Amino acid sequence: MEDTPRTPRRAPRISLTRRDLAGVAILVSFLGLAVLAVSGGWSAAVDARTADMRLWLGSRAAGIVAFLLVTALAVFGLLLSHPVNKVDWKASKHLFPWHKHLAFFTLAFIAAHVIAIVLDPYAGVGILGWLVPGLSTYRTVPVALGTLALFALLLTGVTARFTNLLGPGRWLSIHRVALVAFALAWVHGVLSGTDTRAVLPIYAVSGALVVLIAASRYWRPLARSRGTDDAAADRRLAPRVRFQIWR
Repeated sequence: MEDTPRTPRRAPRISLTRRDLAGVAILVSFLGLAVLAVSGGWSAAVDARTADMRLWLGSRAAGIVAFLLVTALAVFGLLLSHPVNKVDWKASKHLFPWHKHLAFFTLAFIAAHVIAIVLDPYAGVGILGWLVPGLSTYRTVPVALGTLALFALLLTGVTARFTNLLGPGRWLSIHRVALVAFALAWVHGVLSGTDTRAVLPIYAVSGALVVLIAASRYWRPLARSRGTDDAAADRRLAPRVRFQIWR
């Protein structure tokens, strides 16, 4: 019996739809406006101190907005993968578009945050300090955590976009790194800002919200699996117990 020749598999193609191209165009336009805003390109400085602080304040403002968007991404992602959503809510078709499009705006504000802090001559971060963890002269560890958070977000975003290049289920395993990215971004925001006390309620509420939803999302399957294991163990022990009592 002769073996039938196997048809070689085609390599997956990376293609961009019209919606993707429109999203990229909107992202670039929004990024340009954000950079113009944080750099003060459309308004004059009131005094010399305001001119010196403009990039720093703009970077801090863009960073806080980016963190809030990262929080929203984490919340939507947890709700999408929540066991109750798969059974009762069934709201994925409504939540997923928000989750997808929020990622574009998150990248735009992160880019504005990074560009402004790199351009600020007084910040002590610079290109290498932003790109390579540990090379920033300003609060080295918090800035390094922010860089790692950005890398983790890019990893989850790229792998989610090109899932056809990965094996079945692998992209989802990688996508769970988003929670690590949120934790790194949270610590980065708390430790790197000079105005942390003023915005501490934002970090407290956002952190508590993600922790509670994550606990609900992962505790329910864990408790269910433990309950199943305990029930199976009881079934295995039951005949033995009845036999000993009968004797």
